[in-house]
Amino acid sequence: MSLVNQLSLFIDVVQQGSFTKAAALHDMDNSTLSKQIKKLETELGVQLLNRSTRSFSLTPAGEEILEQAHQLVNTIGHVQTIADSYHAEPKGRIRITAPVHIGQQYLQPVISKFMKSYPDVEIVLLMDDKRSDIITDHFDVAFRLGRLDDSSLIAKKIADIRAVVLASHEFIEQYGEPSTPEELVSLPSVIYSNGTLTVDTLRFSESPDSKQFKNYKMKGNYKVNDVRTLLEGVKDGLGYAAIASSNLACSIEEMKLKPLLTNYAICNKGLAVYALYPHRKQTALVREFIAAVKEYIGEPPRWEQHVPNFETMYQIHK
Repeated sequence: MSLVNQLSLFIDVVQQGSFTKAAALHDMDNSTLSKQIKKLETELGVQLLNRSTRSFSLTPAGEEILEQAHQLVNTIGHVQTIADSYHAEPKGRIRITAPVHIGQQYLQPVISKFMKSYPDVEIVLLMDDKRSDIITDHFDVAFRLGRLDDSSLIAKKIADIRAVVLASHEFIEQYGEPSTPEELVSLPSVIYSNGTLTVDTLRFSESPDSKQFKNYKMKGNYKVNDVRTLLEGVKDGLGYAAIASSNLACSIEEMKLKPLLTNYAICNKGLAVYALYPHRKQTALVREFIAAVKEYIGEPPRWEQHVPNFETMYQIHK
């Protein structure tokens, strides 16, 4: 039995004025309770109670320790209450980091609803397409896009992502619509590059009926570190682009873009949005926020609605 539990028994014995009554409170017999009090005295190295056949009284040490024991047990109880509240109801402060488009398109709607539901919550959102160090920068949760690197962090998959290759009608009129990956990568492209990540390789099936994949290197004179700007370049006919479906903020029909090589499969293995956090034992705040984001994005993820019939595209044909 812990020292705190033994002190709690000691308090109950004094408050009840009887070993028998105190033992009944804890569903134990008198001898067991008496042994625990004696163990407490041994551990502390002082006698707490003067015992006689039918009664007991506090020693001077017992009186002083009783006062401190009350404070300690009350403090421990308060600490446990605080800890339990963080598992029962979201409250407190949460620091979140995410790529810009994930924060703008998918986290902000969740945050607006979440903060109205839980007014005691404070949220700090830092959006950056370059990956922050979760531990060093003291983030509670990070939303990451792509394939998950090996990490000591705990990861929860929010939704799968699929790549889509898009071009404007103007671009197709100028260059013709490619029918193979080789033809595609011979054409100008708009490439996403943020200094640490450059997306300039496509992994297509070798043929529409093949289960074997091959890397195809893109070529392009325009590299940009912002997805919205990249899509504007594609709309203006500067080149085709390969982007994650989660980057689409509206329908490709509205943007007047067309998907290319949809009869070929694209390798998307491991490509997803993940929530990463540093502690296996989550607070209620982190747990509920991640759950709210996952619910909002849905299954299939809401971004796939921006590509009509997307479920039939870029699949291995059986």
